[in-house]
Amino acid sequence: MGSVDTTSAFWAKTNKYLMSTGVPFSPVIITKAQGTRLYDASGRSILDFTSGQMSSLLGHSHPEIVETVQQYVSQLDHLLSNMITHPVVDLAERLAKIVPAPLEKSFFLNTGSESTEAAIKMAKLYTGNFEIVAFAASYHGLTQGAGSATYSAGRKRGGPVIPGQLAFPAPYAYRSPFRKADGSYDWETEMDFGWSMIDRQSVGSLAAFIMEPILSTGGILDPPEGYMKRMFAECKNRGMLVIMDEAQTGVGRTGQMFAFERDGVVPDILALSKTLGCGLPLASVTTTVEIERGCTEAGFLWLTTHLNDPLTAAVGNKVLEIVERENVCNRATERGAQLREGLIKLQEKYWCIGDVRGRGLLQGIEIISDAQTRAPGSELGQAVSDRAMACGLSCNIVNLPGMGGVFRLAPPVTVTADEIEEGLRILDEAFNYVLKTQTKCT
Repeated sequence: MGSVDTTSAFWAKTNKYLMSTGVPFSPVIITKAQGTRLYDASGRSILDFTSGQMSSLLGHSHPEIVETVQQYVSQLDHLLSNMITHPVVDLAERLAKIVPAPLEKSFFLNTGSESTEAAIKMAKLYTGNFEIVAFAASYHGLTQGAGSATYSAGRKRGGPVIPGQLAFPAPYAYRSPFRKADGSYDWETEMDFGWSMIDRQSVGSLAAFIMEPILSTGGILDPPEGYMKRMFAECKNRGMLVIMDEAQTGVGRTGQMFAFERDGVVPDILALSKTLGCGLPLASVTTTVEIERGCTEAGFLWLTTHLNDPLTAAVGNKVLEIVERENVCNRATERGAQLREGLIKLQEKYWCIGDVRGRGLLQGIEIISDAQTRAPGSELGQAVSDRAMACGLSCNIVNLPGMGGVFRLAPPVTVTADEIEEGLRILDEAFNYVLKTQTKCT
């Protein structure tokens, strides 16, 4: 009885004092997070297939990260933003050694929104232009500049966005209307169409295209090989910079250190966050010596309370050290292949799984409500997600207009083969349970 009373009191205080920000609260009260496991108030173990907010790349409370935090919080936590410390310089150097040339110069912030906001401002200053292109399923944050370049959510009733925002068709192979005669995805024609629309809308001030190499919140949309090379060439032909937002894909999760590397391209500005801090608030912006020079000459200013903070920089440096030392890219490839194989088997078993897509340990499954029409299955997907949580698996479901419910599965790269199998078993049970209790497709 006491436990029930305590839970009731917790939610009473939550509802009274905590403001809603538009995201429904999970009904589960988590009291501990360790490795790939979460533990609720009753001590129940929950397998975490979201890495927290897609951030805890090395699992929760990794012992070396804990040790680093304890060391720096006790001796070098926070300073004036113009006081540069060894952890900051060490992180900048380590990052410069793993990003491809000519990327070299970095600074460090707190969140993904802040890193993309800064990157957008840099692109405008360097080019002298103001128009920013982004995919129609993009999510780059919700601050003013980043939010203006975000089309998947958060645009309604917020007043005017920053001028010069242009949307480009997202590479959504499963639902794109652009098809070849054999029914396959015709991304080349879609891209021609997209750029023709941009060229008509532009007032002649194109500054940058900001993109994710795999659109995550947009539904785990992984562009086909060849897509990015063509996209970069189109941007270059128009004098535009390319800003790559690797908040969720960076630092090894997809099987390569950076997801853009698969395509043999190098962005002009790279924004990292989430995975770089392994759950702590750390983000980075990295660019070339030439772009830094141009921004400096144009009067670039970016000053925040926690710019280049030593504590989080020390954490980022330790994260990159572990990722390189333990060959995390290979781990993500191996465990990702195991997860992908299991998801395809589930797709063969359950008609409501319309598509399986993703790379490494960032996988998505799209839920449909009708096998013939492929109508979106957001409610069905939510029911499966709720059942999975009840059975001990935390997985994120994205419900956006014009698409089905898409599960984003992104366990920490420290996940074991047995834990992947455990997660797949829970998903199997959840699909089986929900489909037995709901009307089947006819």
